Amino acid sequence: MSTLGAKATSAKGFVLNPRLAVQPTLGSPEPEHAARIFLTDLADGDAVAAAFAVRERSRLTRRNGDDFVKLMLGDRTGTVEAVAWEGVDECFECSQPGGIVFVEGRFSVHARYGPKVTIESIRLAEASEFAEADLTESSPISIELLETDLRDLLATIRNPDLTALLDRFFGADTANWERFRVAPAAKFYHQAYTHGLLEHALSVAQAVSAAAAAFPGIDRDLAVSGALLHDIGKTQAYNSDPLAIDLTDAGRLLGEIPIGYYLVRTEIESIEGFDPELGQAVLHIILSHHGTHEMGSPVVPATREATLVHMMDNLGGRLGSFDRIERELADGQSWSKFDRGLDSAAYFPSRRAA
Repeated sequence: MSTLGAKATSAKGFVLNPRLAVQPTLGSPEPEHAARIFLTDLADGDAVAAAFAVRERSRLTRRNGDDFVKLMLGDRTGTVEAVAWEGVDECFECSQPGGIVFVEGRFSVHARYGPKVTIESIRLAEASEFAEADLTESSPISIELLETDLRDLLATIRNPDLTALLDRFFGADTANWERFRVAPAAKFYHQAYTHGLLEHALSVAQAVSAAAAAFPGIDRDLAVSGALLHDIGKTQAYNSDPLAIDLTDAGRLLGEIPIGYYLVRTEIESIEGFDPELGQAVLHIILSHHGTHEMGSPVVPATREATLVHMMDNLGGRLGSFDRIERELADGQSWSKFDRGLDSAAYFPSRRAA
């Protein structure tokens, strides 16, 4: 075994910190791996030896001028930051986003910065070392139930123009629906998994439907339709890789709101006799649903329906962040670290250790 800091490479991978990592010698059998340990099972100081999906990859520079690699590794229970201080070129090369790597290292929890894995060795994982279902986050609600609830809600829309428009996007045999039903709602903060967009849009639309009855002057059909369509641009703004969700070129260059506006306007203009004022009202909901210019909306909500959709969308996103955060907490942990999605730490009193 070479000295601390040296790199040992082979067809299997490489060791970043040979003094700490245990690797088989050439010609020896591969070590047997214990049952899967998920990220939420790890405690401060635990050794890590498992396969993970690479969600993100960055090559950065320290103050002393040396490069290091920062990864976001994930399994079905959440994600964790991982860093490699040595073997930078090799680590960066083998950790392509969307790939699956076998990592050995040490898990730690910092009071301020939260959990992190310090990588001691890394290589591409072998097929026998993981089950893809263990590495892919998914909606806690079945796709069958989500689709049933969506169909039930669509059946309540009485305006024929809106019914025709919604059928262009949610008709069972349409290409739009095939993409919508599997798309994520975000890259990270809420419902960042397969079926996440359907789960999010449906929950916002259901909340809008319920709230519309409590406030006078709201066109319920318009508000519910706008809620279902408000994030439709995400079908093209995000990729289709459940292991490494990221923005597409269109998502980076155009943004999900302009994409959604274009998609819906194109369909409106293709429906003969569509009420132009109604079309304008739907498009206003899409363009204003982030609420402010600072948050990316070209315009701010100026109608009851747009205001209601924005408020419920914001609420759904924030509550979705609580779901994400809670999934990543260890047993008995009631406080999370600071979360950018909430601009706060999150507290779960029911999780307090006895």
